[in-house]
Amino acid sequence: MSLVVYNTLSRKKEPFIPLEEGKVKMYVCGPTVYNYIHIGNARPAIVFDTVRRYLEYSGYDVHFISNFTDVDDKLIRVANETGTDVPTVAQKYIDAYHEDVCALGVKKADHHPRVMETIPEIITFIEQLIEKGFAYEAGGDVYFKTRNFNGYGKLSHQSIDDLRIGARIEVGEKKNDPLDFALWKAAKEGEIFWESPWGKGRPGWHIECSAMAKKYLGDSIDIHGGGQDLSFPHHENEIAQSEALNEAPMAKYWMHNGYINIDNEKMSKSLGNFVLVHDMVKEHDPQVIRFFMLAVHYRNPINFSKELLESAEAGLNRIRTAYENVKHRLTVTAGLGTEEEAWLEKTAALKARFKKEMDDDFNTANAISVLFDAAKEANVYLKEDNVSEKALSSFIELFEDISGVLGITLQKEAELLDADIDALIQERNEARKQRNFARADEIRDLLKEQNIILEDTAQGVRWKRA
Repeated sequence: MSLVVYNTLSRKKEPFIPLEEGKVKMYVCGPTVYNYIHIGNARPAIVFDTVRRYLEYSGYDVHFISNFTDVDDKLIRVANETGTDVPTVAQKYIDAYHEDVCALGVKKADHHPRVMETIPEIITFIEQLIEKGFAYEAGGDVYFKTRNFNGYGKLSHQSIDDLRIGARIEVGEKKNDPLDFALWKAAKEGEIFWESPWGKGRPGWHIECSAMAKKYLGDSIDIHGGGQDLSFPHHENEIAQSEALNEAPMAKYWMHNGYINIDNEKMSKSLGNFVLVHDMVKEHDPQVIRFFMLAVHYRNPINFSKELLESAEAGLNRIRTAYENVKHRLTVTAGLGTEEEAWLEKTAALKARFKKEMDDDFNTANAISVLFDAAKEANVYLKEDNVSEKALSSFIELFEDISGVLGITLQKEAELLDADIDALIQERNEARKQRNFARADEIRDLLKEQNIILEDTAQGVRWKRA
């Protein structure tokens, strides 16, 4: 099975065929940096990092761009409330974003463009839209002529007549049609601004991503991703602007991740159930948060609760323990084990199953099921008296391939290293030889506190992580 991707544009799974063989151009909408990110922001960061990792694992050269919206009404409000300025607010929360998502195992994009660094390109983009008859200036503002773009609504699957119902012109807006949207906003008193052909002002939200995607990836890209809430109007407006100017499809595949609920309620500030990643990573292993997120298919909603997070932690620990036990057994094993070929076939089959699941629209939930099955099979194999280096290595490779794509670290933190454990076992053996049973028992208890279980066998002392 080759890779298939669910395309929001067509509302069906499609074979993944990049615009250029072997290469993928990918743009993912990043956060508006006026506060620490919440777990709703973390989900697309984790989801599309995993998509990127799997594409790279599959041999693609991925050019990955994710932006920061660092000019916005929210940033202006926070700057006024804190007595600072917009660039200061933006930099504070950009630094915090990198810190938080790094803890979640998210790799940095090839570039993280910022609106304030892209103003010349945005102005040029708007000027060209005006020249082509897709935009107009009105009292220092510039608006996109939505009705002039044939096909508006194709991403959200709404007709322009349906969208017209309920649309209205807000107080202070100078647009000609309720469906038109702002490309450039005239600056209000005390606001951050840039000089433009239409006077002092700043960009509208939607034009920013169109300009940044064009600057770093070109007129057409392979994958455009983001949260489900961005499909309309943000991504719909991106399509209109970009395709009106470039006369080419903006993106071949549009991908959107589902929402997050908190204890079965939609996350919102009004309900007081807003959960910030900055706070969560201080109380929970960030890798558990990532594991929890990936245990649900990216297009499905996630219900977040303390109990479900604890369940995810227990599951990840089972996998980590199996992995650590295989690694340890490899250090003390030599020779051929029984039925080596059969076990090699099992690990090969599990790896093939993992690829099949990920090829089916990046089904990380089923990929994690493969990881659990790998742990189960590894635990069965470790009960054998004779195990082979080759079979153990195949289990390690399987664990590391899957966890690498999922961005999950299997090495437990704050644990005794294998060498430390072996040294303590050697000390215990010497203590027993010298009939110092008190010290031998003390070492056994010490190891037990670290979840290390000793087994005295005819072949010597074995240990495993509980």
